[in-house]
Amino acid sequence: MSAMTNGSAKATPASRTPSGAGPRAVALIGPQGSGKSSLFDALLTAAGSSPPRRTEARARVMGTETRLGHCTWMGEDWALLDCPGSVEFGQEATAALAIADIALVVCEPDPARAAALAPAFHALERAGLPAMVFVNKADSMGEGRIRDTIAALQAHSRRPLVLRQVPIREAGEVAGYVDLVSERAYRWRRGEPSELIRIPEAMQSREAEARAALAEALADHDDALLEKVVEDTIPTPEDLYRPLHADVVAGGLDPVLFGSAERRHGVMRLWKALRHDAPYPAETAARHGVEAEGEALAQVFRTLHAGHGGRLSFARIWRGTLKDGATVNGARIGGITRFPAGEAAKVAEAGAGEVVALGRLDTVSTGATLSPSGAAPALPFPAPPAPVYALAIVNEDRKDDVRLSGALQRLAEEDPSLTVLHDAETGQILLGGQGDIHLGHAVARLAEAHGLRVTTARPRIAFRETIRQAARHHARHRRQTGGHGQFADVTLEVTPRPRGEGFAFEDRIVGGAIPRKFIPAVGDAAAEASHQGPLGHPVVDIAVALLDGAFHSVDSSDMAFATATRMAMQEALAKAEPVMLEPIDHVTILVPQDGTPAAQRLLSGRRGQILGFAEKEDWPGWDEVQALVPEAELHDLIIELRSLTMGLGTYTRRFDHLAEARGR
Repeated sequence: MSAMTNGSAKATPASRTPSGAGPRAVALIGPQGSGKSSLFDALLTAAGSSPPRRTEARARVMGTETRLGHCTWMGEDWALLDCPGSVEFGQEATAALAIADIALVVCEPDPARAAALAPAFHALERAGLPAMVFVNKADSMGEGRIRDTIAALQAHSRRPLVLRQVPIREAGEVAGYVDLVSERAYRWRRGEPSELIRIPEAMQSREAEARAALAEALADHDDALLEKVVEDTIPTPEDLYRPLHADVVAGGLDPVLFGSAERRHGVMRLWKALRHDAPYPAETAARHGVEAEGEALAQVFRTLHAGHGGRLSFARIWRGTLKDGATVNGARIGGITRFPAGEAAKVAEAGAGEVVALGRLDTVSTGATLSPSGAAPALPFPAPPAPVYALAIVNEDRKDDVRLSGALQRLAEEDPSLTVLHDAETGQILLGGQGDIHLGHAVARLAEAHGLRVTTARPRIAFRETIRQAARHHARHRRQTGGHGQFADVTLEVTPRPRGEGFAFEDRIVGGAIPRKFIPAVGDAAAEASHQGPLGHPVVDIAVALLDGAFHSVDSSDMAFATATRMAMQEALAKAEPVMLEPIDHVTILVPQDGTPAAQRLLSGRRGQILGFAEKEDWPGWDEVQALVPEAELHDLIIELRSLTMGLGTYTRRFDHLAEARGR
């Protein structure tokens, strides 16, 4: 590798590579449009592993699934995971973060889009994962300043973001950079290695100022460097490399680099920073609580049903070696696949640190730990987000209903952020997910991978009924059919109960008007009759009292009294001023603060009762808006919310109470 590339050999001394350290894994995360996939391709190309040519099918996968590519850089093996940028496919990214050694946060040099990085920064904090930031498309900055972008990003990250480079400008455009640690300057050259140049004289004061700020940030956790900073002694590159590496590995700060993936600018420098500062698998395993000694241990982070290729379980091997044909968790591994340059290649075995796909582990779920004994302890793995959008799914061909059930189960295995629910009340099969694009992709997968075509509809709401006033009704059931007949006579009174108190039955019979043995049948029939009221929905929060009645010593029976009770209930409920009840949910919307007024207007326009709003704890610049909203108004709330907040808003919900249904 030429010394004229983006960095110097001194920046990554071989002595920093521990013997037998194993392959490292990097997860590329960031919002749509930031150029993650271009950077993924550029990193592979720089490492001599040209990625496969993009096709329409491959482009669709890039937007919805994590791409895995293996390569070798300066003698070390790497696994790159290109995660989807859409919030609707965020589970793919959080799963990759669970097994990566370091995250590479990719963003654009636009301060106005900094809020889009907030979910990524908070996911990193939850995972405790070290990270670097790569400001992509730096060649398009124009007169914009990298400092402004970092300041905007810092408002959404609790970790310090530390600039590793300062841009060199020529003719008003970013043309290269000065590395603040090595104090070397480089001019980018498209299609060629960068040119090593002298630090421009006009930049020397800015470079010194930025290097001093880097030293001060690193000195917070390094006494030797702090002493030099206090004494105004200029630190050497090694004085900065040592604490920088320690802080990155510990997740104490995130270094910021920049470049242009499309033009391959800054990619070599990024590779060298990753090689120098990314933790090794053993360090990551220790952070997860994996002991160094013991049987082979791996963790599944993604499941894919690959058609004729069968089920693939993508896993990170934390300890030991797995061989093709070995048994883990009671199942036999049916093939081990690596992905050099993103293309599948079978291997006989895989060792600690590797990210591979294991075949035919049909009983193993995403997040599971694997070991030959099957007794490995569970390792941390992110829970999927709750669904925010749902559709009712109906097969176009009803003969395929059994196949549909199995296909939906496989989809949910591949993507844990999808939920499948059979609503016993409405009879609908509900597919829940993170938005209309997410569910649209799932429906397309049903057609492409499983040959099932379905229609979708809005889920029906589980309305209820209650009554506003008391009513009583007398009913007599008499039938003579030869032999024993049927006879029962009841007088019932129905009265409303406070909301949420449910159904109650009371026996007020005196003087033996109805024998005790028939009373339970009356109570059971009254409860059963409340399952569908005069408006067509279950009736709740009512009390039913049996006031009077009559019987026949021969013709009365439990069946006769049940029939008479249902007749009385039907008429009494119709006279008791029935009213429809709709479910009301407690909704918590999370939005950037400049989107709070729009979120409140959105909720109010959907019959919502605003309860208040406040800044979300540990999310500076973001608000939580609380409201009570009818469930009937929530179906497409996420679609409109995201359109009002540049795709950033989201919400959670929980059932709160039932209330009388009112129109808009």
